[in-house]
Amino acid sequence: MSDAKPQRQALVVRGGWEGHSPVGITDLFLPFLKDAGYAVETTDSLDVYTDEARLAGTDLVVQCWTMGTITPEQSRGLAAAVRAGTGLAGWHGGIVDAFRGDLDYQLLVGGQFLMHPEGFHDHTVHIGSGHPVVAGLDDFQVHTEQYWTATDPLVEVHATTVFPPGADRDREVVMPAVWTRRFGAGRVFVSTIGHKADDFDVPEVRTLTERGLLWASR
Repeated sequence: MSDAKPQRQALVVRGGWEGHSPVGITDLFLPFLKDAGYAVETTDSLDVYTDEARLAGTDLVVQCWTMGTITPEQSRGLAAAVRAGTGLAGWHGGIVDAFRGDLDYQLLVGGQFLMHPEGFHDHTVHIGSGHPVVAGLDDFQVHTEQYWTATDPLVEVHATTVFPPGADRDREVVMPAVWTRRFGAGRVFVSTIGHKADDFDVPEVRTLTERGLLWASR
């Protein structure tokens, strides 16, 4: 008899708006997941969210699906799987600007993208907790989109960015950039950073994203 532990299962669900390079950017993390001991499958169909048995055997769903439409059956299937213990993780529009018309999905994820200032610009990501996803990291700079989101008060925020006064803002606004949440027996990790592949060349971005994937996993 073998004493080897069963291999953990990761499912990468990718599609939607091509401007976020769902295949190219998720491909950056496939070797990491495999090295961490996961058997990794990818799919370009949201129908997988209706496969109860498959999701029950999945430890981690990594989603990169910007905008698009999810059916009520697909949405319920994903939420039920996370509630039962399957982890959900993602970054940028692939998780927090997905399925804009589905309120239940937004409740699951804990937030929704609303806008970003035009183009890429330099801004600071402020580390705000000692959570394992960001432990030991210092504040760092990025040159990318800065997301303005509406977030659930039940999320645990681990990093923020600051929007200065201007446009329709009469004062400085501190905005969540990285958060986690518990959803039933499951865990959800969200980072708003990651519009383009070279965002993950910033060591802190790569580190907190990899940690977030592992933290969310069953």
